[in-house]
Amino acid sequence: MTDSPADLVITGCTVLVHDDQERVGFEENATIVVRDGVVESVTTSPESPPAAEHLDARGQVALPGLVNCHTHAPMVALRGVAEDLPTEEWFNDVVWPIESNLTAKDVELGARLACAEMIRAGVTCFADHYFSMDTVASVVEECGMRAHLGEAYFSSQGPQGREKSLEFALRHRGAAGGRITTALAPHAPYTVTDDDLAATADLAREHGLPVHLHASENRGQTETSLERHGVTPIEVLARTGILDADVLIAHGTGILERDLPVLAGATGHVAVATAPRGYLKFAWPTTTPVRALHDLGIPVGLATDGAASNNSLDVWESMALTALLQKSTTGDPRWLTSRQALHHATLQSARAVGLGDFLGTLAPGRRADIVLVDLTGPHTQPVHDLAATLVHSARSSDVRTTIVDGRILMRDRELLTLDVAEVVRELGERMPALLDRGHGKRIQDYDT
Repeated sequence: MTDSPADLVITGCTVLVHDDQERVGFEENATIVVRDGVVESVTTSPESPPAAEHLDARGQVALPGLVNCHTHAPMVALRGVAEDLPTEEWFNDVVWPIESNLTAKDVELGARLACAEMIRAGVTCFADHYFSMDTVASVVEECGMRAHLGEAYFSSQGPQGREKSLEFALRHRGAAGGRITTALAPHAPYTVTDDDLAATADLAREHGLPVHLHASENRGQTETSLERHGVTPIEVLARTGILDADVLIAHGTGILERDLPVLAGATGHVAVATAPRGYLKFAWPTTTPVRALHDLGIPVGLATDGAASNNSLDVWESMALTALLQKSTTGDPRWLTSRQALHHATLQSARAVGLGDFLGTLAPGRRADIVLVDLTGPHTQPVHDLAATLVHSARSSDVRTTIVDGRILMRDRELLTLDVAEVVRELGERMPALLDRGHGKRIQDYDT
């Protein structure tokens, strides 16, 4: 403890805490002291230490900032463009033709709008997998969020795609004062060859980088892989060495029983990101096998995917849907309790993006990524079970204040680092050129 004033003191709140068994609990009438971007203390002392800034958070709950573990943030520009379509038509007829028009400016504007949406929804960190990622990195630096970024590539781009992904990851690792971490980002086993995946795995180990990719997104992909190659996409990751690196697998709704021992045998740190709203929208027959992965000790982080498929970057909704879908698919109302859902939203999501030692819990020494949630609204009263209220009654719009590294990015619902009106105006001007599909081109073919 030092005698100089703290940077920020938050008083009067109820704090979500984790015990030494990582169970979720709540500390009432607590004070959070932040210094140099880090949580210095969480106490129930009635004394408020001197600070440059005080926040009175009576009637509010302090949570670790939410993490969106897999998204394509700039795709908010395509929100609502490709509706009510099967996966193959969604990609081939609409999204991949439109994405062949993408400019760095489109990506920048989409990233700005996405960051504004996420900050307002209590998301402090996101794992992004897209194109023109230099622009996304600059938006992250400017708006104050935390991000785990990867430049996506297909094998159809030739070796340059993989090289560009590596170059981006090395150049931006640790940028924005440490708020940016990076990954190698091959798109998926159905768009990236085994040779490219193996080369990526080698690069990941050589440079100490994780890998972020889509795999076994749906059951159809797994069945096609078995028919064509005799192996599942997860088995492809194993034989190419990807599972010997640290890897974040997006979706995994096509993971089969036979994949579980393969995942259990991985020598790298494996995590899976689940984005349930999109699976429901595409009418996929299965969802991420959260319970089976949990039994293997594999963290499952919460995600939204891009807003072209999900229509939203609301991790709050992903948390509620994950809890509900798990009850439904396992036939067990006791599985995925509200406290378990909060654990997925906090510590497990932080671990999924490789930041489990820095984020995910409000404890001394952790980065001060904090959201304050107002539970005084009629839809969150009365509170009989605070965890259930947060998961099943509260909404992302109940987030009042969002803090990253001790810096307030939204105060009382007012964004402090982004101008939404200007972004929306500029994006509107870009739309005719972006949405034009008359050229007949697409960036890739979906054939699984």
